[in-house]
Amino acid sequence: MEAKFITLTKENIDKEHICCAFSDKKCKVGYELKKEWLKREFDNGYVFRRLDERAKVFMEYVPAEKAWIPVEAPNYLMINCFWVSGQYQKKGYAKALLQSALDDAQAQNKNGLVTVAGASKFHFMSDTKWLMRQGFEVVAELPSGFVLLVKKLKPEAKHPTFKEQVLSGECPDKDGLVVYYSDRCPYMDYYVRQVLPETAKERGMPLKLVKLDTLEEAQAAPSPATIFSLFHNGLFITTDVSVCLANRFAKMFKTP
Repeated sequence: MEAKFITLTKENIDKEHICCAFSDKKCKVGYELKKEWLKREFDNGYVFRRLDERAKVFMEYVPAEKAWIPVEAPNYLMINCFWVSGQYQKKGYAKALLQSALDDAQAQNKNGLVTVAGASKFHFMSDTKWLMRQGFEVVAELPSGFVLLVKKLKPEAKHPTFKEQVLSGECPDKDGLVVYYSDRCPYMDYYVRQVLPETAKERGMPLKLVKLDTLEEAQAAPSPATIFSLFHNGLFITTDVSVCLANRFAKMFKTP
């Protein structure tokens, strides 16, 4: 049977799931915050397309000028979350979703697709090696481990670039822990707002949470990962939200 994909809209999102955390009760607030975020971003051309199953098989993309990511990519579509999980892998769903984005880019006369990932696998980011097998190329790389990947439809188009404020891999606050996060992901409200403050407090580490509430704030962020980025004493550490948990935090920072 041919796979059926559905595209979420303001009209159907209240009765459709959004893949991540749909069965995780502790993330219920974050799940609803992501839905509200999507409703607002639909007006900016945001696309959320998923398999018509109770599964984590989906892709999100948006005109790069409206992406909550500090990248300069005029006339490209920016891929945000792109996930095919578990039993649904290696069945052609990822390629079908990617092709749908390419078709949209072609129809809109875009230069191509762009996305941010890691030179090695980063949490909440696509698999760089897989994307390169699909024809993407790395056009920029940061010392902090982020790469900018592009698949062009117009060979003569300029390469996208990272914005200047992310090049150093540092944030303005140099004391203790600083987290930049947004409602782009259903897991953030629970792990960042509820779990991490207790974890940091138990270890006596200063913590500052910076929530990115607007497109302008996200595009001015010091990290390309505006779902979740953890800095320590000003230096970028990780996009892995599981570091908020006490045992993972202790391993990351080698605390008792």
